Amino acid sequence: MKSAAIPEAVAGLSERLGAVRRKTLELCAPLTPEDMMVQSCPEASPAKWHLAHTSWFFESFILRQYLPGYRPFHSDFQWLFNSYYEGYSAFPEKKLRSSFSRPALDEILNYRAHVDDAIERLLESGAEPEALKRIELGANHEEQHQELLLTDILHAFFTNPLRPSYIKAREQGTGIRDQDRPLQFRQFESGLRQVGYSGNGFCFDNELARHQVWLEPYALSHRLVTCGEYLAFMADGGYRRPELWLSAGWDAVKNNGWRAPLYWTNDDPGESPGDTGWSVFTLRGFIPLEERMDAPVSQVSYYEADAYARWAGCRLPTEFEWEAASEDAPARDTLIACNFLESGAPAPSPASEPLQDQNATKWSGDCWQWTASAYLPYPGFKPLAGALGEYNGKFMSGQMVLRGGSCLTPRRHIRPSYRNFFPPETRWQFSGIRLAQ
Repeated sequence: MKSAAIPEAVAGLSERLGAVRRKTLELCAPLTPEDMMVQSCPEASPAKWHLAHTSWFFESFILRQYLPGYRPFHSDFQWLFNSYYEGYSAFPEKKLRSSFSRPALDEILNYRAHVDDAIERLLESGAEPEALKRIELGANHEEQHQELLLTDILHAFFTNPLRPSYIKAREQGTGIRDQDRPLQFRQFESGLRQVGYSGNGFCFDNELARHQVWLEPYALSHRLVTCGEYLAFMADGGYRRPELWLSAGWDAVKNNGWRAPLYWTNDDPGESPGDTGWSVFTLRGFIPLEERMDAPVSQVSYYEADAYARWAGCRLPTEFEWEAASEDAPARDTLIACNFLESGAPAPSPASEPLQDQNATKWSGDCWQWTASAYLPYPGFKPLAGALGEYNGKFMSGQMVLRGGSCLTPRRHIRPSYRNFFPPETRWQFSGIRLAQ
């Protein structure tokens, strides 16, 4: 998507969108058509559906309104690939997406090409400012689905009896390991702080409006909790001690049979959950836990993160404590190699290069970090007009905020104000633990 006839800013948006659209197809390259049909839990979606829905977004919210004479690819796609926008059209029940054997994958790919061509025509014809804003939103929306696509594939392959790998294993890097950096806490002073997005570029509506909050003195751990540290929690009866758990969390432990993070398996755990023999399922297949003891623990729910923090004599940070600390991070912290989607290491990793400052803090990457904050609107929050207002605002109940991004998050999404959110029992995301005091 490039044309010398359009303004530089529009050309830049065109290039960005083209890169995003190509990246989605690149992420699907290791998958078979059969892989792309699987929906292994109601919360997940088939890869084929992700390909279609991200195209539906551009067609429904941009092309239909802003490209004169646009001809939709297929009349049924208007409702078939709607996710949850009640104000736009009806849509099938989410848990049925794996039943969409038709349209075939080739037709979905043709749909993507049809939408891409139409967006390019719109940009070349001089799109109005609102259309450009929506295209930028659509690019960010598709990047969110890239992360979801991979987390959904990981769960699908984990539930497959053959436990296939998404990509081949490779040698791991060497360097300072987090288990060689004893957990330390960085102190932060009390004060009145501004939180929320303050820049001039893109942000989601749930990052606004910027407002003031008061923070009492607090401290945050300089790294995430590791697999080895979490194993110690398990060995000390963490999943058998109700005094460590919130009531709903203890119910989840009992009802779901939790005894370890989601992708940890042990065919013969012995008498103690802390016995050796655990393996961790990743996008590269199974890896012995002994090789990941110093990597951040992931695929834990908010309830597990909260129970671990209580066991450790700590707590989880609030989202505003995390944001203020991340925003104030000294320049040296930005030099730490953070593991995002672009790193090509699709699993939480310890530091892979020597750190000159052993007190440096890696605020982002590897795992989304559960916070103690409920997902609520900020003062002055205004959702987008029309059906697009359902993007974030309608979920501001019964969910908890996560910060920091994961090994599958596109790097450009990470900023101090970025808010992710999931129900507290969610475990299929790359979610981990940072401690607070």
